[in-house]
Amino acid sequence: MNNLLDFLGVNKYKARAINEATYFACMKVLSEALGELPLRVLMHDRVNGGVMTATDHALYSILKHRPNPYMTSTSFWSTVEFNRNHYGNAYVLIEGAGRNLKLWILESDKVKIVVDNAKMLKNQSDIYYVYSGEGQYLTFGSEEILHFKTSTSFDGISGLSVREILKTTIDGNTKAQSMLNRLYDNGFVSKVVVQYTGNLNDENVKAYLEGIQNYADNKKSGVENLIPIPLGSKVEPLNMKLTDSQFLEIKRYSALQIASAFGIKPYQIGDYEKSSYASAEAQQLSFYVDTLLYIIKQYEEEISYKLFSSEEIASGLNAKFNVAVILRADLKTQIETLASAVGNFIYTPNEARALLDLENKPGGDKLLGNGATIPVELAGVQYQKDQKSNGKEENLWQMSLTTKELKYLMESYSNPEA
Repeated sequence: MNNLLDFLGVNKYKARAINEATYFACMKVLSEALGELPLRVLMHDRVNGGVMTATDHALYSILKHRPNPYMTSTSFWSTVEFNRNHYGNAYVLIEGAGRNLKLWILESDKVKIVVDNAKMLKNQSDIYYVYSGEGQYLTFGSEEILHFKTSTSFDGISGLSVREILKTTIDGNTKAQSMLNRLYDNGFVSKVVVQYTGNLNDENVKAYLEGIQNYADNKKSGVENLIPIPLGSKVEPLNMKLTDSQFLEIKRYSALQIASAFGIKPYQIGDYEKSSYASAEAQQLSFYVDTLLYIIKQYEEEISYKLFSSEEIASGLNAKFNVAVILRADLKTQIETLASAVGNFIYTPNEARALLDLENKPGGDKLLGNGATIPVELAGVQYQKDQKSNGKEENLWQMSLTTKELKYLMESYSNPEA
């Protein structure tokens, strides 16, 4: 069937789209960006407050390391994202539960979405996913499928791919590349007009031109860069300059259009005209906010809703990608940021060391910070006024001492208990 479709030209566009350089680069950037994000199971600690990693949960290792026996989490989520962008929808079958749960990627072009309001497929209204493969049809309910779609959708159920929306633009870029390939094959020699005299029939004309073409293509052994022309004939090339048609400008503009539709920044497809190393970190943050944030949020919502029970969700359990890996700065900035966080009661030293892949140290599990910091409720207390017995108001200054200052004052006296 695939060979027949290729012969009829039905599959022709699908193959050509992925071969377009800009389209492939955008697909590669998005799929790899999602694949490099670790997926964790987090839980809100209702006893001590804050958020903690639920390493003991049954799905923790499955989501973070191995969704199924044959794929790592990196390749799994990269493949899901690749399908989502290429087809507009990506489907993942949920098999089993708990520690026996497995996730399988379904071929997006073999899945059809059916909104069954009339209860034709089963006894309850639902969105069903009909998978057709290997001569059989399998029907899955909405709770059995993780469905990830693009942001472009008219019904909120199925998504549209950039490939479908920008078909003419992608097809134009593909034709432009094909034209360049032909020019390379011809040695950048354009078509020529052969003038000849004589009354030749069609067969003789064909043989005559084939002979000239063979010399032009260096198919005649021992002859290079020379084309013998019979007496009374003349060869005139039809000059075509790419600069006259603004070929490069048009192709570059089309590439930027495709990248913009994907939310990809120009520097990510090799256009560094308005980019610099100084702005790389800001561009990475912009890519996360403008492009990845929506994608990541959709994944987290779908995974949390379909894989966790309502009781677990109510208790604060959820799936979340660790975006710190794409916002990671240089080592100097990391050290300064972590040092500031440790010195302001945000991270303990061991938590900061864990972010740098270092082992814990004794005594590093306590929050540290500036001892002169006071609670917001006490801000301005040193300026409070007090009514004295003589009726005059005087400012009372209250001194807040750090542990170091108090020790210094105590040591200043001969009697430490003074």
